[in-house]
Amino acid sequence: MELFKSGNPTLTEKIFDNSANAEASMQGTMTIRGTMNKFGFLLLMVIGGAAYTWHLYQDLSKGMMMTLMMTGIFGGMICAFAMIFKPNWAQYIAPLYGILEGFFLGGISAIMNDAFQKTYPGLVMQAVGLTFGVAIAMFLLYNFRIIKVTEKFKSILFTATAGIGIFYLLSMILGMFHVNMPFMYDSSPLGIGISLFVVAIAALNLLMDFDMIERGAEQGAPQYMEWYGAFGLLVTIVWLYIEILKLLSRFAKRD
Repeated sequence: MELFKSGNPTLTEKIFDNSANAEASMQGTMTIRGTMNKFGFLLLMVIGGAAYTWHLYQDLSKGMMMTLMMTGIFGGMICAFAMIFKPNWAQYIAPLYGILEGFFLGGISAIMNDAFQKTYPGLVMQAVGLTFGVAIAMFLLYNFRIIKVTEKFKSILFTATAGIGIFYLLSMILGMFHVNMPFMYDSSPLGIGISLFVVAIAALNLLMDFDMIERGAEQGAPQYMEWYGAFGLLVTIVWLYIEILKLLSRFAKRD
């Protein structure tokens, strides 16, 4: 199966290659429409979880909200790794992952909204709108082949994504030793520039995800990979939203 690598670590060639040979392929094949339908369902799970933790914050139940938020972070990571190693589990675990991600996103969004209520009202709604706007734009660019997902494109984007991951990991490790990098959080031109770059890379990863899902369907991947493809796409959307939220907060600090 000649599937190209994706910048998203959840949508890799190896996973689709392995799934194509699984006995589950006898139970049906993956389709683009099926994958997008399942992505829509997962998005509803995220919205539901986010609405609940947002409501807890507004009701001053911040202790409960923080508990669910931390549960969302670590529970989501466990679910994600489980699906990465066992893609056929995605049909059972992906909805739970959506809810857990919602708990995290609702909590962080409520905190950010409150922090910038006076200087940047509506920051969260703008971040949500921009996220969906960018996602739709990327889909159109891919669908009409305005940007072609070539091998060279994939290699460059994969390298850039991996570099961002290593950069974030190093900053976390240095932070544990009280070595801070101010540009990671401030509103300096360098900090804003880095955020813009990461947002662009996250957005371009959507093209890679669309390509991998399309090729998975063309190659006849088993039907359960629809859930896995939807999960992988959700990972990129969540990353894009967080980076846009971070970028807008940097602009808010400059006002």
